Amino acid sequence: MAGSSGKSGIDLATLLGLIAGFALVITAIIIGGSPGSFINLPSILIVVGGTLAVTTMCFSLSDMGRSVKVILKTIFHTNPDPTNAAVKVLEVAVQARKQGVLSLQASLDSLKSEPFLHKGLAMVVDGTPGEEVETILRRDLSATMQRHSKSTNILRKAAEFSPAMGLIGTLIGLVQMLGNLDDPSTIGPSMAVALLTTFYGAVLANMVFMPMAAKLEKNSSEEALVNSVYMMGASSIGRQENPRRLEMLLNSILPPAKRVQYFE
Repeated sequence: MAGSSGKSGIDLATLLGLIAGFALVITAIIIGGSPGSFINLPSILIVVGGTLAVTTMCFSLSDMGRSVKVILKTIFHTNPDPTNAAVKVLEVAVQARKQGVLSLQASLDSLKSEPFLHKGLAMVVDGTPGEEVETILRRDLSATMQRHSKSTNILRKAAEFSPAMGLIGTLIGLVQMLGNLDDPSTIGPSMAVALLTTFYGAVLANMVFMPMAAKLEKNSSEEALVNSVYMMGASSIGRQENPRRLEMLLNSILPPAKRVQYFE
């Protein structure tokens, strides 16, 4: 069998981008000479706590809990490679063509790292018709895309609400300041809340939530492509089609740079 269709580990692009973005902001703050003035607990509570609470109102607790696992995959995830996936499927198809579908039984354990492919081939080995295999896997693929879409929507909603919570914090700070103009000692803390909540909201929206939503969307699209390759492979094997035909079908959905020439 070929190697895994992806590489497990940390997505360096996401992690380095996140670290570099915050490092630049923090460096600018330190150069300004007053890093302590950018830390304000009431502002953090208003923006972070408020954003989490309002976003949860739009969904459900179970949706939020499931989405945390999906969102974490934007940093700790398996980066799918559709070319390797296509080669793996073609190798399995050639084996089934030469040795029979039942010969795949011995290979199923080595495919557990690819649960979508493993499920499809297990159904094929059990004698499920190729058309039914494709129908079941297509439903699974659709359900997975819906879960990813919901997680992306949660991040986008959080990106919408965090600047709004920052504005609410600004209004709170201004009201506190105007209500205590006779006490100069309260003006500074009130202005800190007014300005820092806007700052925190902008940072969360534009440096965390929106980039993470875009990355999750990209990862979901890549995973869907790989799973489509697995679906086409399993259903083709179930229909006992020629692997050469399968190669043409796979290349029809792969990007030009990712197409395979297995039989040449």
